[in-house]
Amino acid sequence: MSVVTNTTTIGAIELPSRRNTELLLLGFAVLIPMFAYANVGLAINGTLPPGMVLYGLGLGALAGIAHLVVRRYAKYADPLLLPLATLLNGLGLVLIWRLDQSERLQNLAKRSFGAFSPSAPRQMMYTALAIALFAAVLLILKDHRVLQRFTYISMAGALVLLILPVVPGLGADVFGAKIWISVGGFSIQPGEFAKIVIAIFFAGYLMVKRDALALASRRFMGLYLPRGRDLGPILMIWAMSLLVLVFENDLGTSLLFFGMFVIMLYVATERTSWIVIGLLMSVGGAVVVATFASHVKVRVTAWLDPFACYTTSGACEQVGQSIMSFGSGGVLGAGWGQGNSDLIGFAANSDFIFSTVGEELGLAGVMAFLLLYGLIIERGVRTALAARDPFGKLFAIGLSGAFALQIFVVAGGVMGLIPLTGMTMPFLASGGSSVLANWILIAILIRISDTARRPAPAPAPSPDSEMTQVVRPS
Repeated sequence: MSVVTNTTTIGAIELPSRRNTELLLLGFAVLIPMFAYANVGLAINGTLPPGMVLYGLGLGALAGIAHLVVRRYAKYADPLLLPLATLLNGLGLVLIWRLDQSERLQNLAKRSFGAFSPSAPRQMMYTALAIALFAAVLLILKDHRVLQRFTYISMAGALVLLILPVVPGLGADVFGAKIWISVGGFSIQPGEFAKIVIAIFFAGYLMVKRDALALASRRFMGLYLPRGRDLGPILMIWAMSLLVLVFENDLGTSLLFFGMFVIMLYVATERTSWIVIGLLMSVGGAVVVATFASHVKVRVTAWLDPFACYTTSGACEQVGQSIMSFGSGGVLGAGWGQGNSDLIGFAANSDFIFSTVGEELGLAGVMAFLLLYGLIIERGVRTALAARDPFGKLFAIGLSGAFALQIFVVAGGVMGLIPLTGMTMPFLASGGSSVLANWILIAILIRISDTARRPAPAPAPSPDSEMTQVVRPS
């Protein structure tokens, strides 16, 4: 008697893609800004805004396109990144539209430029371009590890982007900071894109050199000090950040680049000494430059005591108005459209737009926005932990660290915790460069998370595994 038994190789269990969860969250990410838009219209004019339906349809269409691209080309990506970015971008459009309704800002624009041009429609156009770039990144970048090949090219590209604002005839000096270039009537801030490009270089370089940088030659006061020749990279980045600060008068970008490198260096080497050395070098460099650079010195003076120079310095007046905005907001705020943050002037919808949140939504609204930003950072760090390759880990933590540092320096500046940097609040502030660069950042994190969560292909079954014949004697 013979018995033949069949055994079939079982492949890897496929993980849920979570795209339906993402679609449900996107619905809330569109509805919440629509309710906020209606709230602002009722508070200011007593009626629903005439463009509310069109605004909701536009934002919903852009979110739907982004979702379809993710569903098709990044099936296993993190389900929270896209809804969080959509929600922040939508609320940012509402805040900008709310400031456009200010008669005070309209009159100021007419006196200064002869006409008033609303910022909200332009920001909606930038959002559409940003979603197109988001889709293009996911379509073109099939695997983030391809970027590792461009490690040193990305360094050169980042340097070019940083140098462009100081090129005569191309760069533009805006309120003392040389961080803009003018192309075809449009102003572009190259530093916003440079933070992504330079993160590629940091990730590729540290992946190769992390073992050498982790070595320590001596122990001093509980810290492992690196060897002298290993200090070269951090000294080079420190010098580059100082040059940015000196020639462009841009404290925010220099802190962002140097801080991002120190964060990635710590993650790569697990040496606390790098954090301490980085903090000492950043503080020392800022003190030295603030002593000689008049633009930075003015901002430091405004940070130390804005009300001492309130009537004589525009920087002091802006910081003072911002602090009063947060103070008058209290716990729950004055309500959408009921604040006076437009007293800050044109900066109200760019550098100081977070002051509008503090005054009209109060401490509760500020914490809600910071929680949304914190969730994006947490999902980025989670993506870094899940990445299977060292380049992806360092790249994801670098992008998340840069995003976190930008939130800190902007929010800290307008709250008076640190000197004002002049950077824009991601997704909230008016400006095309910021929204374009941050949507690219979200697309790259989605690509890395898709690669990390995508199940490995099942091994091809051997012929013997398809059928095993067992013969038993009768």
